[in-house]
Amino acid sequence: MSEQPRRPRKPGKPYRRPQKDPVRFLAFEALRAVDERDAYANLVLPPLLRKAREKDGFEARDAALATELVYGTLRRQGTYDAIIAECVDRPLREVDPPVLDVLSLGAHQLLGTRIPTHAAVSASVELARVVLGDGRAKFVNAVLRKIAQDDLDGWIAKVAPPYDDDPEDHLAVVHSHPRWVVSALWDSLGGGRAGIERLLEADNERPEVTLVARPGRATAEELLREESAVPGRWSPYAVRLAEGGEPGAVDAVREGRAGVQDEGSQLVALALANVPVEGRDEKWLDGCAGPGGKAALLAALAAERGAMLLASEKQPHRAGLVAKALAGNPGPYQVIAADGTRPPWQPGSFDRVLMDVPCTGLGALRRRPEARWRRRPEDLEGFAPLQRELLRTALDSVRVGGVVGYATCSPHLAETRAVVEDVLKQWPGAELVDARPLFPGVPELGEGPDVQLWPHVHGTDAMYLAVIRRTG
Repeated sequence: MSEQPRRPRKPGKPYRRPQKDPVRFLAFEALRAVDERDAYANLVLPPLLRKAREKDGFEARDAALATELVYGTLRRQGTYDAIIAECVDRPLREVDPPVLDVLSLGAHQLLGTRIPTHAAVSASVELARVVLGDGRAKFVNAVLRKIAQDDLDGWIAKVAPPYDDDPEDHLAVVHSHPRWVVSALWDSLGGGRAGIERLLEADNERPEVTLVARPGRATAEELLREESAVPGRWSPYAVRLAEGGEPGAVDAVREGRAGVQDEGSQLVALALANVPVEGRDEKWLDGCAGPGGKAALLAALAAERGAMLLASEKQPHRAGLVAKALAGNPGPYQVIAADGTRPPWQPGSFDRVLMDVPCTGLGALRRRPEARWRRRPEDLEGFAPLQRELLRTALDSVRVGGVVGYATCSPHLAETRAVVEDVLKQWPGAELVDARPLFPGVPELGEGPDVQLWPHVHGTDAMYLAVIRRTG
């Protein structure tokens, strides 16, 4: 199928100007920002929705549809690309990106929602007329009519290779993940087909909004008074907004007494805070503190024990976010902008150190579905030296008898166990602590001593934690 140049309209036929659909136009804007600026949908979409409420009178159902169109399209992008490729006569890389975005939005409406076929096609063509012009709108119309000839299961049967011929490629197309990500997650998870399918399916589900009540400033009981609020699964400070909900409408969130934080991140901070240490317990460090969620929880926990937290973040603008998250903490704390590989503090200064290192983010694909398409296997090589150096800094920064928590929001073995094992080989005065008892009530934590959480098992991001005690 080729994009057709604009044809002159027939004499005597009145021209109908395209009508702008604010919901689909907003979804298209968001996808273009993600594609053109490498923006993240969870950062782009809220200001667009606020503007639409003020300018276009968006109601809750409009915002819900726009959100579903954006996130649904991004989550299933790989599957939709394979289907669209079957319906055009050229490689997808030769289709203009804005055209591909309109086609993907249309494909999601046809194959991933309950929008009637006629409405999905006509609305997508009208969007194409607005943002692409009449000529390319005809191309969009022709492609979407071909897509509409079958449902999602039928298309997957056509475009995905059989599982027995190529398991990883089959799963990549069916569950819309790059093949290398499927392979890496499968290696980390282990086991057979059922587990990896459940994990990939969980990555494509819309995550609940999870709040954290910051100790000494808010309680879970207070947050549970919110509409549709239910208790967290594992963290005593977690509350889930089961119907989605708007965190900004919660008083405690607006006032900074609570925040939005995945339960896996809460559990990592709690685990570090609850490791027994020998001797004093007065100075804690969050060595990669931005944007401040774990730091805020750690600072509150430290305040309850009369300890102080130093939150260090290399990027000044992210250090500003940390300062905002910690503002109003009841106990002493300090926020600095500093490079964790060249720390300004003295060795052995801290009793507890959390080092939640920069990583590929493969553990948070539910929240940032576009990240799966941006990451490349070679990104691991870029992160590896930094992750090892930051862990060495953490071990150097903690006193003998103190503890380090090495955390990542990635389950990739090259970012988790490989880093810990490599550093400990060169650091004889440190030993792994069994982290599993630090996650009370949480099931299926593996053989230890480290802990890997999973979306499909624990309902959290795929957070990893290794706890290390400095012994000499």
